[in-house]
Amino acid sequence: MTNKERYSYFCAQTPDLPIFMQDWWMDAVCAGKQWDVLLYDNAEEQICAVMPYLLRHRAWMHYILMPQMTQIGGIWMNEDVKNDPKKVAEICEYFARQIDEMNLSYYYQHYPIATSTHTIDNMVALGFKVKKRITYRIEDLSNLDAVIAKFSKNKKRQLQKALSLHADHQLHIEDFYRFHTQCLQERGKQIAYTREFLLVLDRKTTRLQQRQIIAIRNADNELLAAAFLVWDKHSMYYLIPCYREQYKDSGASALLVLEAIKLAREKGVAFDFEGSMIKGVATHYQQFGSTATDYYSIEKYYKWYFWLANAINWIRERKMR
Repeated sequence: MTNKERYSYFCAQTPDLPIFMQDWWMDAVCAGKQWDVLLYDNAEEQICAVMPYLLRHRAWMHYILMPQMTQIGGIWMNEDVKNDPKKVAEICEYFARQIDEMNLSYYYQHYPIATSTHTIDNMVALGFKVKKRITYRIEDLSNLDAVIAKFSKNKKRQLQKALSLHADHQLHIEDFYRFHTQCLQERGKQIAYTREFLLVLDRKTTRLQQRQIIAIRNADNELLAAAFLVWDKHSMYYLIPCYREQYKDSGASALLVLEAIKLAREKGVAFDFEGSMIKGVATHYQQFGSTATDYYSIEKYYKWYFWLANAINWIRERKMR
């Protein structure tokens, strides 16, 4: 039995595993690309730690990178081992050795939010570089009035403007893709994923009933904003939000978030804005009363790629001056 076959069985038996690390999610976001998984067994030959990864190739160089639309990856450990410092050190050393033996040029993954400090400390000690990242979350949705009370005055004002708008839960995936493309084109940007990529992801998440598209329309039924949401046992993720620039003062984006929060509450999970290190976007999310939550990127350069990456960064900085 291959690692991926064993991992598929493990995923089916492990409901706590984040959606972004499920085998079916990796199949969807890595369609046409090469992904695999490293496994760590305990003394009873049961899997207690995993590391799914996307392997990319360019010329003679090999990379482990994060797949599109995937917030987290990296090493995930069962609860019974992740808080045992000695066991965590053993697992990290095992995975680090496996990574180092892959003949990579570069390794980069985002580790899960619940990653223990033991894991982070050990990866640093093993020569990996750690950077803190931030996502914005609302953990307790049990009292919707209390959640809304934490919205900023600006967001409450926007919701008042949105009283004439309504939510639509029936937007077709093809229409969502066209709408997102249009929203970006209006700002002089191009969409970063293909129609085929989204259709595969939609098919997988729909089959497992772990996705919803919410659209916001005005009284004329014109589409103003929309979001593609996914969820697992613990969290709902605001995966792909988009809105028409000309309607940014309509309150549509605020209503979109509120409708997404209501759905997360209905599912009994926390709401995750799916992170942003962009200041303006982060400020927008904070105004909904969300809490900044840390997770980490882990990276390592190999061989001469370290010097090449530094040279490229130096050239970019010089051009920006």
